[in-house]
Amino acid sequence: MALAFVATACLLAACAGTDVVDTAAGAAAPLAFIVVRHAEKVDDSRDPDLSASGQARADALAAQLRDVPLVAAWTSAFARTRQTGLAAATAHGLQLHEYDAAMPAADLAAMLREAHSHGTVLVVGHSNTVPGIVAALCDCHVDPIDDTIYGGRYDIDHDADGRPHLRIGAF
Repeated sequence: MALAFVATACLLAACAGTDVVDTAAGAAAPLAFIVVRHAEKVDDSRDPDLSASGQARADALAAQLRDVPLVAAWTSAFARTRQTGLAAATAHGLQLHEYDAAMPAADLAAMLREAHSHGTVLVVGHSNTVPGIVAALCDCHVDPIDDTIYGGRYDIDHDADGRPHLRIGAF
């Protein structure tokens, strides 16, 4: 009986240690940003919801980010950006943070850097804001996004010297 108790105590200690290590690893993750344009919308009205294909794309983004150390998710106040970021935020136990879509990109980038010192931050924007946000976060040139194109993903990582590196992909 005493042996079973010791074995159980060791197992619990090992599990607790794993949780602490995982948490510490997430806290130690360098600052990174993933910036995406919202997914497909139902129409061209001022504040439309996502279409069925847009919701599927938002779910695909959440699946892609499942193992990413996401520490925050930021969206504009529009339904389509909130709906794009919601599944990823929820999967990580995060609430969505809101930013003003009219905020200059350099100001938004400064605010994001001030608010976060580690981990990965998801930012969901619009075709006319994402290029500026990415450019401000990576100090690089980013081509405009055609209003009919969805699914672009911009990952901005930082090397050991703090220099940003941009990778462009899809979700």
